[in-house]
Amino acid sequence: MEGRQVQLGGYTGCMIDEATFRRLSDSVLEDLKQSLIEAEEDGGFEAEEKNGVLNVLFEDDSAKFVFTPNTPVRQIWISAISTSFKLEYNQTTEAFTLPKTGETLKPLTQRLLREHTGNQDIVLV
Repeated sequence: MEGRQVQLGGYTGCMIDEATFRRLSDSVLEDLKQSLIEAEEDGGFEAEEKNGVLNVLFEDDSAKFVFTPNTPVRQIWISAISTSFKLEYNQTTEAFTLPKTGETLKPLTQRLLREHTGNQDIVLV
């Protein structure tokens, strides 16, 4: 895989090329969308994709989670629970990872959904 190592806030990630980023981010966001769709019925939320942006809408209209690929910086951004999460591609784990915690996209999303809804039974597979 082509890319260069970059140091960001004490975390060394891989600045992958644009085409690789688009392919990887499209793939992981599609996988996340499918997992969210499977968990919708019991989770109290609905996942929808529009123009490459994945949204999670909650039945009680209390909030919305937004998942956006940010190509210029090669990150996947999540806006959720009044916070912005910026996941970077980690070449070692071959996953988009939150540098601060080491969480990857799906486990982070599952944690955020559980925190927001209070439903600890939400599982993203």
